[in-house]
Amino acid sequence: MTEPPVGVLVMAYGTASGPEDVERYYTDIRGGRAPTPDHLRELKERYATIGNRFPLLDITRQQAAGLEQALNADHLGALRGFLGMKHSPPFIADGVEEMRAAGIERAVGLVMAPHWSGMSVQTYIDRVERAVVEHGGPSFTFVRQWYDHPGFVELLSSRVAGALEGLPSEVRAGAAVIFSAHSLPQLALPDGTTRCLRCDLCPDICHYQVQLRHTADLVARRLALESYTVAWQSAGRTADPWLGPPVEDVIRDLAGTGHSAVVVCSAGFVADHLEILYDLDIEARRIAEEAGVAFARTVMPNADPAFIDVLAAVVRDHLKSAVPA
Repeated sequence: MTEPPVGVLVMAYGTASGPEDVERYYTDIRGGRAPTPDHLRELKERYATIGNRFPLLDITRQQAAGLEQALNADHLGALRGFLGMKHSPPFIADGVEEMRAAGIERAVGLVMAPHWSGMSVQTYIDRVERAVVEHGGPSFTFVRQWYDHPGFVELLSSRVAGALEGLPSEVRAGAAVIFSAHSLPQLALPDGTTRCLRCDLCPDICHYQVQLRHTADLVARRLALESYTVAWQSAGRTADPWLGPPVEDVIRDLAGTGHSAVVVCSAGFVADHLEILYDLDIEARRIAEEAGVAFARTVMPNADPAFIDVLAAVVRDHLKSAVPA
């Protein structure tokens, strides 16, 4: 008797479906609190500036479909891909329900975020587990991080090398590379220190920060980079402090210390969306131009077959070692 396929739930943050969905989307992100009229107007202006593009859902669908195909290259029908988004349809609970209806008994949860934190990857895991408890579903194991997977490091290295090569020859030697990820809100502690919200696993050291630094170090070692650093981007508008320094400040600092160019490798993201197409391509580029340095960023992985191969290797490695809960 043929065993049922293993399900792979590919999860991503979500996106508005169009300009008319921006308010709904950001209300969901904010836990049911609608953005203020001024904030909503600014958000819609940002989307308009990038041509009202909302590509994340389509890209994630392509990633899930490509991953299923890659995983089944040697074992046709052995694994099946599903999709779940955190803040937009199809929601994570919808993906779990689809798996349950399809008779999936064993599943792997894979978040399209390489670095673990309680505010990011863990919240996806929590939603999957809640959906299973409430409505039933497969027995899940989870890929919790893949920031140092050799295939991912190789992919980022090729993208950084390509971005450096694309700089004008007269500024290339003076270029610095900034490895970035999405900033996270911090909890201010009585002793004046901070830690990530919802993360009581690492009060003395932030795993998220350490993992981004490790990714940067691995890529830098592979490429023999002489000048590189890490920074944080796309901080939200809350009263809490956020992880820093921000990319914008680091660009100014690098310009001030004599660098002639900056390359931003947004290592914490794997697809084009507002945080790339606006925050980097428009805002960060403007800061660089004002500071008098050339600017480039690495091409996002999206559904590039080379990236799909990385995801497939991550899942295969996980399946070899995972024990269903």
